[in-house]
Amino acid sequence: MLAFCICRLTMPGITGNKCSSVVRRLILWVLLTNIILVLYCLTNSRQGNNRSSQQSPCPLSGAKLLKKNVSVPPQSTTSGECSPKVNIMFMKTHKTASSTILNMLFRFGEKHKLKFALPNGRNDFSYPSAFQCSQVKDFRLGDCFNIVCNHMRFDHQEVAKLLPADAVYITILRNPVDLFESAFHYYHRVIPLTWSIDGEDKLAGFLNNPQSFYRANAFNSFYLKNLLFFDFGLDNNLQGNDRRVARDINILSKRFDLVLFAEYFEESLVLLKDTLCWTTEDILYFKLNVRRSSSVSHLTPELRTKAIQWNEADWKLYQHFNATFWARVEAYGRERIKQEVNELRRRNSEMMEVCIEDGGAVEAQKIQDRRFLPWQPIGESPILGYNMRKNIDPEFRKMWCCLHPGHGETRHPNPHPPLCIGPTACSSLTDSKTLDKSPTPCCLAPKRCNELSDDLRTDTPLSTLPSSNGSYL
Repeated sequence: MLAFCICRLTMPGITGNKCSSVVRRLILWVLLTNIILVLYCLTNSRQGNNRSSQQSPCPLSGAKLLKKNVSVPPQSTTSGECSPKVNIMFMKTHKTASSTILNMLFRFGEKHKLKFALPNGRNDFSYPSAFQCSQVKDFRLGDCFNIVCNHMRFDHQEVAKLLPADAVYITILRNPVDLFESAFHYYHRVIPLTWSIDGEDKLAGFLNNPQSFYRANAFNSFYLKNLLFFDFGLDNNLQGNDRRVARDINILSKRFDLVLFAEYFEESLVLLKDTLCWTTEDILYFKLNVRRSSSVSHLTPELRTKAIQWNEADWKLYQHFNATFWARVEAYGRERIKQEVNELRRRNSEMMEVCIEDGGAVEAQKIQDRRFLPWQPIGESPILGYNMRKNIDPEFRKMWCCLHPGHGETRHPNPHPPLCIGPTACSSLTDSKTLDKSPTPCCLAPKRCNELSDDLRTDTPLSTLPSSNGSYL
């Protein structure tokens, strides 16, 4: 009735019948509009709830249970007493000294019995596919982990499902020119695009005419352009002046609490120690995956410029975080960080003296214990490794030389595998992995086990051992 009166008052030229028709249409339109609005709200509500559940960190109950099972005593630092951080996401980038950081995380996690999210059946999270929680070994909805650190193509929303809300996000970068040189030599045999480059210096041949040897969607082509951008889950084919590059860098700067640098590795470790409230012992290291100097290409200034132009998105990423890194150094104190770097070097030298033969890294063919052979590129052996001293005090070995200066990217049943696996453990493996002649695991048969002391053996079924992969240095 009200609508009819309004119709007569606002449209006096319309007769009663016509006004009634207008009112009916108006009412129908209002009803349809309200129905559409209700359906829209309900749909968005469901999507919002789904999105919220998908993006939220591990459940609060799971995070509390995780914390309850972890016991890490407070540390006294120059800034006062603090509690070591145990929830950590390390975005492991390629060819950036990231395997050395990985080892530190394995050691710290094993020392404090932390829970790792590990890949399911390989040494990375199905790289180069984007990370998904389903790639985590034995993952179940609602699972919480302390540490995620193996190679992946980063997806923040997926990673956040695994970790408590207070997790610290860390990564490491390297000068894109040196990274490109290293990645090119390391991977070129598995990148078909490079096979047709003529001449001995394939790297120079590529940089002088990159468009002739690059297609964005070709097999393994991501290794050839803006590899850092690709690792972070971004579009590695963007030009440096594309506005999306600056946008993506800004997003990453909000995601990560600390960005380390391979070029300033020791300074980075001091900042890492400060950020995580760790001790100097926690950041001692052997350099991992180091190439012999003869395998490194020393690019001319002209080629370095071309490498920057070709990897301009990575270069902008590097410049941005390089500036924030040195701002952080200034805040920490240059003199203070210099003193801590000197102390770290002294402690590292002591450890090397006790643990390592030959004074440092050696060629692969000189490594006596084949378990410590680092993974090598196909058809080459440029990666150096270590020989462990045999007369190390057992307690010192347990504390320090469990740094295990060995494999960089090889999967192992345990982040620090025992030197000997006994008959019960052997039975949990296939016969092809059971050895009775060579001192090389995966499994040592009884004859070899009997030659070793008790503290170097285990007879625990491998299914009950903590599983890991990647480097143990």
